[in-house]
Amino acid sequence: MAGFVIRRVLGGIVILWLISVITFLLFFLVPRTLGSNPAVLFAGRSPSEAAIAGVTKKLGLDQPLVVQYWHFLKGIFIGRHFDAGPDKTWCPPPCFGYSFKNSEPVWTEITRALPITVSLAFGAAVLFLLFGVGIGILSALRRGSVLDRAAMTVALGAVSLPVYFTGLVLLLLVSYQWRIFPNIHYVAFLDNPLLWARNLLPAWIVLAFLYSAMYARLTRASMLDVLGEDYIRTARAKGLPERTVVGKHALRAALTPVVTIFGLDLGSLLGGAVLTESTFGFRGLGKTSIEAISTGDLPTILGVTIFAAGFVVLANILVDVFYAVVDPRVRPT
Repeated sequence: MAGFVIRRVLGGIVILWLISVITFLLFFLVPRTLGSNPAVLFAGRSPSEAAIAGVTKKLGLDQPLVVQYWHFLKGIFIGRHFDAGPDKTWCPPPCFGYSFKNSEPVWTEITRALPITVSLAFGAAVLFLLFGVGIGILSALRRGSVLDRAAMTVALGAVSLPVYFTGLVLLLLVSYQWRIFPNIHYVAFLDNPLLWARNLLPAWIVLAFLYSAMYARLTRASMLDVLGEDYIRTARAKGLPERTVVGKHALRAALTPVVTIFGLDLGSLLGGAVLTESTFGFRGLGKTSIEAISTGDLPTILGVTIFAAGFVVLANILVDVFYAVVDPRVRPT
């Protein structure tokens, strides 16, 4: 098992390195290929000639591309000096870049936005796992019943509705019309845990509404497949209680695809729930990326992209390990 984990971690490191190379080339090589100056893109909107020259010098854009990538990669681990003669800027590790528009390291922006995204992602994940998996199991066990048909109908409608629509409708009702959750804004957990949960609850409900529907349909389909297997019929023929058959034998195998999808979804949410954060005005990683795109802040876009990719890779590694624990058929020999 230890060798299996080590192989997955090493594979994840290689993937992260490839992502950093591809992302770096997209931001530094492609503009040159298309006849554009990367310094203009990194300096923000409508930069002056002096600003362009300063960015070129600070980022070392006049150096070979391999040297530029080495400085970029080294900065992530040990930090980096952006030197333009007497004007020196220090970017402490991990240095994912320096936002010249905001005059601060990209890592500072990431750490400021990360608690919001993490709070949003994990809170919603708890809700959509509880409701989605639970409803999917009940629907599979009562296939064809009124509960099954009603649950799948609601699930189909929930999947069809976009997040920004359900978010705006819920925000209109609970915040402006009914005043149940007035003045929704992010409050740090350590400052006021109750207010933290209260203000995030509408956003959790919106995300959970969408994901619960997908997980209910996935769990139901997987559960029905497993319940039709020969070993389930054998377990029932031996006289095992239905609770044991479902809980110990069927559910464990049925959850393997759910675990796989959950890892990918959680990694994506941690990378930034763009629509939900924008709808509720939470400045997490997703909204930070949108603002960086609208203002042409390429260092922030580059840093957040690589950081978000790290979440997805980490989630896949954890899923692979947990997959081997849940399903004995995929355990390494």
